[in-house]
Amino acid sequence: MIDWKGSFVALVTPFRNGALDEQALERLLDYQTAAGTQGVVPCATTGEGPTILPDEFLRIMTMTMKKGKGKFKVLAYTGSNDTLRTITRTQEAEKLGVDGALVVTPYYNKPTQEGLYQHFKSVAHATKLPLMLYNVPSRTGVSLEPGTIARLAEIKNIVAVKEASGDLDNASQIMALCGDRIAVFSGDDLLTLPMMAVGARGVVSVLANVAPKDVNKMVNYFLSGKIEEARQIHLKQFPLTKSLFAETSPGPIKAALNLLGLCHAEMRMPLVDVADETRKAVKAELKKYGLLKQ
Repeated sequence: MIDWKGSFVALVTPFRNGALDEQALERLLDYQTAAGTQGVVPCATTGEGPTILPDEFLRIMTMTMKKGKGKFKVLAYTGSNDTLRTITRTQEAEKLGVDGALVVTPYYNKPTQEGLYQHFKSVAHATKLPLMLYNVPSRTGVSLEPGTIARLAEIKNIVAVKEASGDLDNASQIMALCGDRIAVFSGDDLLTLPMMAVGARGVVSVLANVAPKDVNKMVNYFLSGKIEEARQIHLKQFPLTKSLFAETSPGPIKAALNLLGLCHAEMRMPLVDVADETRKAVKAELKKYGLLKQ
């Protein structure tokens, strides 16, 4: 099994006046580097991947790899609801030299478990990149069942799964069926510590956009056996995390980053700015947490 573990950030994509804000992207990547983040996952759900244009994807990946060289892993988000398009994007990412790819379950189409198996198998056979499966049924309308993940774990370059079903039973079943053949990552910040208690190796985190040091510390504390220290960080960050999911992500996390002066809160349609009450709640939690001055 590939040695992926720790805190990976599901990085937002900063926009300004409808275009990629490269200066803000540099700031965000520097912020992650300074915090010791182990992996960066650009252009995924939190990065508004479905609205990223092909030339923007290449630019974001190039900039991220340049910043990350020798400092953090770079996983390209290459999934779509079209197997051939997913293969093409994954092969493009492989040519760029990324460390791996995050591949989501096909959304909208609602394939069967056999369809999901054939989709991921086809992608895996078309690349040498290590792949992280992404199970997020609240977004895609379909769930990748533990038994299907166990079948996919037999394929050499399918090495990890981002489990974001919100169901601890699911996570436990995956680990019981797969053992050490696949690394399980939490895809839900609220459940990272509970999932690690049953064997997850880390998180692909939204919260780490604003609190990367603490997410990194919590995961590494747990992995090194400092359970109480990890628990205290989990409890500290719980209220802030709740506020960051008060509306569809990445709206609240972009509002938080804007309040911290790291990037604009702008999103691409059909996503729109968060409501004033959400922004106020996020601001209040950032202050309580100590990230924003009173």
